[in-house]
Amino acid sequence: MPKLTYSKLSWLLLATAVVVLDLWTKSLASAQLSYGVPVEILPFFNLTLQHNSGAAFSFLSDAGGWQRWFFSALATIVSLFLVIWILRLQTQQKMLAGSLSLILAGAVGNLWDRLQLGYVVDFISVHYQSYYFPAFNIADSAITLGAILMLLDMLINPEHHSK
Repeated sequence: MPKLTYSKLSWLLLATAVVVLDLWTKSLASAQLSYGVPVEILPFFNLTLQHNSGAAFSFLSDAGGWQRWFFSALATIVSLFLVIWILRLQTQQKMLAGSLSLILAGAVGNLWDRLQLGYVVDFISVHYQSYYFPAFNIADSAITLGAILMLLDMLINPEHHSK
């Protein structure tokens, strides 16, 4: 097992902080918003409480319940893989470590919802006129930002991804 250094611990602490922020905002949304009722913040941004029993863009949301356990198992496996990957990174691989930490945080945040509630709490809604992007949450945002950072790292530091 790779050695846990201060640098590696800091990336795991970042992931933990993002998970805490995600769960806190989902708790606030669940307590303060009425399900399906938009609260306009800006002309293109609403807070709208929704429950997603599927994956991204409600994929398999009406599959009958098995998807909860499938996506939970998948998120658990991916999360363990990401922790091991973070622990094996070199100190200079900061952007890759940050991207993996954000992806890990998003996976764990949504996993927590699936295991505790049976669905993922979404509440951020962006739109243009009558065109709505599917509702999402902080965990989804962390995964997206992490993926973007990973792609950017692949372009800037291809030597980190050659193995």
